Amino acid sequence: MKLHAMIVWAAAGLLLAAAAHMEAKVKLPSPVADGMVLQRGRPVQIWGLADAGEAVTVKLDMKKAKACSTVADDAGRWCVTLPAMQAGGPYRLQVNDIEIADVLVGDVWLCSGQSNMELPVSRVTDKFAREIASYENDKIRQFTVPKVLDFHAPQETLPAAAWKPCTQENVMSFSALAYFFAREAYEKTGVPIGLVNASWGGTPVEAWISEEGLQPFPLYLNDKRIYEDDGYLEHIRRMEGESFMRWNKALYEGDAGLHEATPWYAAEYDDSAWTEVDMFDTAWGNNGLNPVGGSHWLRKVVEVPGEWDGQEAVLRMGCIVDADSVYVNGVFVGNTTYQYPPRIYKIPAGVLKGGSNSVTVRIVSNGGQPGFVREKPYKIICGGGEVGLEGKWKYHVGAPMQAAPASTFLCYKPVCLYNAMIAPLAHCTFKGVIWYQGESNVERRNEYADLLTAMIADWRRTFGDASLPFYIMELADFLPKDDLEGRRAWAEMREEQAKAAQRNEHATLIPNADLGEWNDIHPLDKLTPAKRVVEAAYQ
Repeated sequence: MKLHAMIVWAAAGLLLAAAAHMEAKVKLPSPVADGMVLQRGRPVQIWGLADAGEAVTVKLDMKKAKACSTVADDAGRWCVTLPAMQAGGPYRLQVNDIEIADVLVGDVWLCSGQSNMELPVSRVTDKFAREIASYENDKIRQFTVPKVLDFHAPQETLPAAAWKPCTQENVMSFSALAYFFAREAYEKTGVPIGLVNASWGGTPVEAWISEEGLQPFPLYLNDKRIYEDDGYLEHIRRMEGESFMRWNKALYEGDAGLHEATPWYAAEYDDSAWTEVDMFDTAWGNNGLNPVGGSHWLRKVVEVPGEWDGQEAVLRMGCIVDADSVYVNGVFVGNTTYQYPPRIYKIPAGVLKGGSNSVTVRIVSNGGQPGFVREKPYKIICGGGEVGLEGKWKYHVGAPMQAAPASTFLCYKPVCLYNAMIAPLAHCTFKGVIWYQGESNVERRNEYADLLTAMIADWRRTFGDASLPFYIMELADFLPKDDLEGRRAWAEMREEQAKAAQRNEHATLIPNADLGEWNDIHPLDKLTPAKRVVEAAYQ
């Protein structure tokens, strides 16, 4: 029995030792992963977690590279610094028993801001389809920082994410501005380009600044304090989610177009009693004084050539405020849930008929002025031909509604994006920052230069680089020529951006006001401004 007990205890001890060894395995943050790009010409850090006191050894398999070792601190954190390296690769990086493959050394750029930085390549294919389809480059890679927020403290880790090479499989999700920048930079330098894309549409600059950086701005610190309680955040999400669900339920139940025996989108529906309107005349979505929220239906009969009968086609419905569902001959062909994306819907084979065809659009307005954006493409395209859809349509209101319940965009609140999306990158080394943001601060433009200056200092402190270059994208041209007040506000905002560039060493304003589209806050031309950043950054 004693011998048996000794064997059992010995076996248990081995199991415990094995378990301890398994638990002690090094953990790497998501940016330290296969396909990563390290900054050339500068010491770079590799970091992660392990058991307290665990030895960690890091080695890159390049000539004359030496292993770097350290020991995890009491909290399990560890970090080693690799010496400056020349551009090259791919290499393998060994961290204890973990191998990281396909590591490149080149220039790493932090690309951040709001929607004009976030805007993916897929949204600019109207203008650059051929250029995009003909280009691949494994030496260009993007790491997209997951969209997360935190009001408590700067975070040390990110959710899972991966480095993606610039292939046809991945390119459509690249930031368009960053993509064109990387192409031009690679052509000029021949070195690998890493893009760290930390952007979120609609976010103001104060969301990207730390609590320390916002100390001179008590208004924003006090606003941030409102959201520090996780229970309160969950309450907001739950209540607003329920309110919006109830609004949509009432919208659906009150919309006769969806419930009559012959739905209003059916090809055979008789719309002879509907009002004829010009699609661009906002009066159809207005009661004479105020916009009408809810659903609005528009129908049009269009004649197409006989040779289109049964052919696959593309329906272009420009841009619509706010959401839409579109039908051709009673067949649903697509929908979009918010106003900005271009409406490009595939009409399946067998739907179109030579001769008369019905196109029905159900627009849902959240409470602002519904409508079609002028000077966008509205047409059916088949083969080499097209048929226009502009002009007169039949109109009928579906379910008039009060404005949709307001939403609290938590990602717009101070500090939360710095904590969750910038602070976890603190060990990264960057060639520079490309910053495209400002549209959401136009209404508070008088303080923007101060806020952006605070952010620049904040990020330089975070990344331990007092001269980290910032390339500030000037706001592009926007708004109709007769919107004098709006255009003046945007011009003043550009002046604030220029002030921030002038106040801060190693900060450069990239001209962009001569570009843009009056009817689109997201201009398609991201190539020209990208070239301008390259010219400034690689003089």
